[in-house]
Amino acid sequence: MPNLRIRSRIVTGVLGLALVLAGCGQQAASTSSGSQAVTGNVTVFAAASLTETFTRLGEDFEAAHPGTKVKFNFGGSSALAQQLDQGAPADVFASAAPANMKQVTDTGTITDAPRTFAKNTLQIAVPKGNPGRIAGLADFADADRKIALCAEQVPCGAASKKVFEAAKITAAPDTLEQDVKAVLTKVSLGEVDGALVYKTDVKAAGDKVEGITFAESSQAVNDYPIASLAQAPNAAAAKAFVDFVLSDKGRSALSAAGFDTP
Repeated sequence: MPNLRIRSRIVTGVLGLALVLAGCGQQAASTSSGSQAVTGNVTVFAAASLTETFTRLGEDFEAAHPGTKVKFNFGGSSALAQQLDQGAPADVFASAAPANMKQVTDTGTITDAPRTFAKNTLQIAVPKGNPGRIAGLADFADADRKIALCAEQVPCGAASKKVFEAAKITAAPDTLEQDVKAVLTKVSLGEVDGALVYKTDVKAAGDKVEGITFAESSQAVNDYPIASLAQAPNAAAAKAFVDFVLSDKGRSALSAAGFDTP
């Protein structure tokens, strides 16, 4: 009789444990099926100065999320903002300045609060060997030298204006370009004696150009905000990409490229 009672208790315990495990399995399955997988294309509009860093981050994102494909549209932040306001389909916008992000936010194209993920400052860029003998910011006022700058509506152009005002220098540019990469190309090809670009662009150019620091650069630090778009075709992937940029891996990649991170 005692043996029967013991056996009964064992059977009851086993059945109870089986029910608990079954319930946990159902809960795990529900959680797994309820989570939204990140797949498909994610289109990112990003400032030209982010080209190299975001291209690498895009590859890392695809590796972390098999089945995704990151498509980039790099350009001047002002031009990208205008495209977005005109209805260009995209999932994420990463701007080189808060002003261009605000332009998109004010139209309702972005509803999430943008988050600053990087900071950047200007540097003088000259062709290898510095044939124009550019010594500092004052040389940008010399009409005999060939100078390239970003147009003022572009973040690097707005920053350039600030540093010239801080230095009380009236620049005499020979060409105004629509994004920082176009300016950098002029330098690397030796078409100009000097230009103002971001320090990250000088670093990305390698031995094609040389960089000269100047004190007034601290007067124009550019904050880079990022946000997913309100009508993102792939909302789940958009959020995942923004989170990826803001992650430790993203910060590490940005720091390696020469950006300052918040």
